[in-house]
Amino acid sequence: MPRSMAPRPSGEFNVRLTKPFSGKPTHVIDIIGEPNRSATIRDTKYDGSNSSSEKTGDADKEDVEELMSLITTLRGFPSHPSKDVYGFDVKLEFSTFEIQWCNEDDDPTAGDVSEIAGEQKDDFKRVADSIEALARQQAKRDAAV
Repeated sequence: MPRSMAPRPSGEFNVRLTKPFSGKPTHVIDIIGEPNRSATIRDTKYDGSNSSSEKTGDADKEDVEELMSLITTLRGFPSHPSKDVYGFDVKLEFSTFEIQWCNEDDDPTAGDVSEIAGEQKDDFKRVADSIEALARQQAKRDAAV
């Protein structure tokens, strides 16, 4: 079920990947931008409660278009507020002008989330892997303090 948040201004989108699914994050990737333009990537790794490394970079227009195309495939996928239903220990959330989704949302229409189709798990993993790969390739500058 889509999140009931206010839409992002001016068509802006925000994609966030967090590891692990619950508890203190050890790795967070944020991608913020607007469709048909480049986007900013922030890749943060945590050691305890403090940021241990933070890298930034830019994704070009083509990478943004490809990422948005992949992310929209998750529209309508089931989610659960306390259970990692995809089994990859990853929380993925995105917010666009059209839709807000997170695999941690409370989705009363999801039914029995213990029986998520293998194809949906594969699609979820493909999106999460693409976000991580984009951060690895593009976020190489040390973040400003």
